[in-house]
Amino acid sequence: ERKVFLILDNLKVHHGKLAAAWLDKHKEKIEVFFLPPYAPEYNPDEYLNHALKISVHSGQLPYTAEDISHKIQSFMRKLQHHPPLVSRFFHHPLLSYLYLRK
Repeated sequence: ERKVFLILDNLKVHHGKLAAAWLDKHKEKIEVFFLPPYAPEYNPDEYLNHALKISVHSGQLPYTAEDISHKIQSFMRKLQHHPPLVSRFFHHPLLSYLYLRK
């Protein structure tokens, strides 16, 4: 079983007693990275969101909520079946904290 890397922003609840206790209890299985405040460029989700928006707006533009939903599901399904595409979101130089260990 591999360790899970959990990336969190600095929302107050992520530093609360309950969260800290739970994370401490699971520290052998989960390693937490707290992002600096107001620094979305350090969040891999932002890169995924950017790629998703490009995908939704490419080709035929969606006109209904159903069209948008279909494009989103198609994009996410593509990622699900192609892990190398997912790993690209983690290779930005600003995200080196994810793979450079002390």
